[in-house]
Amino acid sequence: MDNQGFISVEFLFSLFIILIVATGLIVYSQNTINSSLNIESEFNHRLILDDVANTLNQVDSNGEFYSKYIKLPKTNKNYVLILEKNKLTIEYDDKKGEMAVPFIEPYSTYKMYPGRIYLIEKTHEGKILIK
Repeated sequence: MDNQGFISVEFLFSLFIILIVATGLIVYSQNTINSSLNIESEFNHRLILDDVANTLNQVDSNGEFYSKYIKLPKTNKNYVLILEKNKLTIEYDDKKGEMAVPFIEPYSTYKMYPGRIYLIEKTHEGKILIK
């Protein structure tokens, strides 16, 4: 400002540049935060998939009539675990993750939902049964 109270062109230009830089920093930081939240969500769902696959392999390895309970945790995003022959799949938010579970032969295709407790057992026929 000059002595008469009017704003100079240089001051307006400097203020405009500062606003552009601040807006750019805000957009960049918002994208970074969203990216880290997506990575965290994908990692958590991958851990759930890995935990269930390990439980299935443990039940299969311990022989007939061995059983184990597993509780699927609730997350902020709804998901479904699907067990098919030799494959365990997690689906959430139009995303899909798969894990091979070799030598696992279930009676049928099973769907498992968060917050529920499941009994996984190996029958005398050598097949996996989920209740």
